Amino acid sequence: MPHISQRGQNIAPSPIRKLVPFAEGAKRRGIKVYHLNIGQPDIRTPQVAVDAVRNIHEKVFEYTHSAGRESYRKKLAEYYRRTGIEVGFEEIIVTDGGSEALQMAMTVCMDSGDEIITPEPYYANYNGFAAEAGVAIVPVRSRIDDDFALPPVRSLEEAITPRTKAILLCNPNNPTGYLYNREELDAIARIVERHGLFLICDEVYREFCYDGAVHYSSMNLTGIEQNVVMVDSVSKRYSMCGVRLGCLVTRNREILDGALRMAQARLSPPLLAQIAAEAAVDVPPSYFQEVNTEYLRRRNCLVEALNRIEGVYCPMPKGAFYVTVKLPVDDADKFARWMLEDFSHEGATVMIAPASGFYSNPDAGRDQARLAYVLKNDDLLEAARCLAEGLKLYPGRLRKTAL
Repeated sequence: MPHISQRGQNIAPSPIRKLVPFAEGAKRRGIKVYHLNIGQPDIRTPQVAVDAVRNIHEKVFEYTHSAGRESYRKKLAEYYRRTGIEVGFEEIIVTDGGSEALQMAMTVCMDSGDEIITPEPYYANYNGFAAEAGVAIVPVRSRIDDDFALPPVRSLEEAITPRTKAILLCNPNNPTGYLYNREELDAIARIVERHGLFLICDEVYREFCYDGAVHYSSMNLTGIEQNVVMVDSVSKRYSMCGVRLGCLVTRNREILDGALRMAQARLSPPLLAQIAAEAAVDVPPSYFQEVNTEYLRRRNCLVEALNRIEGVYCPMPKGAFYVTVKLPVDDADKFARWMLEDFSHEGATVMIAPASGFYSNPDAGRDQARLAYVLKNDDLLEAARCLAEGLKLYPGRLRKTAL
């Protein structure tokens, strides 16, 4: 019997989804599961996007341009200009979610065996994209006792080897919610410039910044205009995760040409998703203000509730809608499964994403978990109560923890 490739074996399961069978089992037993494991907002998709699909005029659902419909790319360029990013529609390639944009960026910018530096913890699926591209992720550790601030910039530069080809950032960060400021980004830009690297920046949570903090885009960094690849998505911006539509944005013509060849190989991005997303671009600024205010309330609610639980530490994030917390447990993977298989409180339990999958070395996140504050406050409070009760009973609870 033939064996699958080493590359196929190297693709790790998602820490966000691998516990789904246990959650399904809990539901079959009649237990309510509060899903804090995945960034699936309960915010309504803009009605204008729903109506655009409902009232579709196309007689034939045909292929679109491999780079995406020109009308949609022009709308995207207008959106970026409103956010202070000057970019032409020809510098945008529409992708099947932000995931495909990341795969394209890694594949086009890097050769098999090259290295890409990124702060960790980092979005777990970066591992899969890197494995598919034959690229090695080189992590530089950020720490929960520093609230996951960017590690000293010199540590990023010290990680550079002859195989280093790029630096990868997620800003605001998934899974920590950390927001990189302009000074940090400028320092990274100088490293990129000195060493002739690419900067791939995942900016899908740009709208979600709190406490007066402002998102600064990698596309506005000076001196490295040809080095930057920005990855974006409509999934979280408009609560449209299921349409699976993103984009790759760069001023580098060579990258655009390579990415377009990859896009041509998969023919075109999905038509209906582009129709919905094109309509969504027209939502007024008040939509984002309302959504941002709601997430701010949820952030404050969950962080405060978590920090009231004995032995738990949760930093206060400045962006996105995730927190990475330290738990008083021997193993967050075991605890997450135990919560679904062996525990319930008043007919309910909680599904979390163990943080081990967000680190290159799973032991680094052994006592941490990522939680998404994508539920209403009442549900977040109930989820926190379940978590607190579960921690009291969990056999592997640690009675004393230190940051």
